[in-house]
Amino acid sequence: MTHAIRVHQHGGPEVMQWEPVDLPAPGPGEALVRHSCVGVNYIDVYFRTGAYPPAQLPFTPGMEAAGVVEAVGDGVTEVAVGDRVAYAAPPPDAYAERRVIAAHRLVGLPEEIADEQAAAMMLKGMTAQYLLRRTYRVQPGDTILFHAAAGGVGLIACQWAKALGATVIGTVGSAEKAELARRHGCDHPVNYNEEDFVERVREITGGEGVAAVYDSVGADTFERSLDCLRPLGVLASFGQSSGPVTSFNPGLLAQKGSLYLTRPTLFTYTAKRQDLLDTAQELFRMVAERKVAVEIHQRFPLAEAAEAHRALEGRRTTGSTVLEP
Repeated sequence: MTHAIRVHQHGGPEVMQWEPVDLPAPGPGEALVRHSCVGVNYIDVYFRTGAYPPAQLPFTPGMEAAGVVEAVGDGVTEVAVGDRVAYAAPPPDAYAERRVIAAHRLVGLPEEIADEQAAAMMLKGMTAQYLLRRTYRVQPGDTILFHAAAGGVGLIACQWAKALGATVIGTVGSAEKAELARRHGCDHPVNYNEEDFVERVREITGGEGVAAVYDSVGADTFERSLDCLRPLGVLASFGQSSGPVTSFNPGLLAQKGSLYLTRPTLFTYTAKRQDLLDTAQELFRMVAERKVAVEIHQRFPLAEAAEAHRALEGRRTTGSTVLEP
């Protein structure tokens, strides 16, 4: 018998219940992982509220964790019993002491990456990797805008973009978050509660605009993000913490400078195992070389995941948040 957070109906954080669950033995191609640390991400909120519908109810939230392989099913070659592993992969099921998962979604951890660090960075760090290295490949001399610069993805992305030679503009919601982002490579933190970020971007770039905007906020920032781009610039809309973009006229892209718009997801970019491994290895390398530091600013017991969600939705978090089984 193991324990997990279970959601029986969509709603607020209070719908997450700590319950005993029965786990099947791993089947062909599967592995049983005992979690040592679980990551918290805004996508978990989307599943809890039903914005992203799970396959069924009840379900266990969570897309990211680290731990040890306790058993494997037939035909598994990717991992072995006793291996330290981490993952950021669907379907949700990470808010649990143990889970069964497809073995090809697991990545072995090098010695220099601690379990807690891995759980805090797999989804966020690999998101930063695909955004900066594949969606719009940041070049030395580029100026970019990253929304929510003091969040889990934002702090990693600011450091990574700076290491690539970019000038980084980032939006934040307070003076404290501005200072945090600045310490992590954000050249120009913009407090959206005090400044108009479009005007500030135009000022910083001398009216030219930025090469790319990376936007996880959604409805509140979408159209104004387009106004920050230079001609032929790229808007990567990769989240919707303020709600989804419900309507859009593609003609705006032409009017605002033949812009490019994409709605990417990590799980498309890492669907092939080799892409997953390459993405994770580049993340591990950046961390090992101290070009990117992954900071855990909030820790909660796994059984108290609801409190983690309240903090996340209340914009009271910075950096990474983890749950401890």
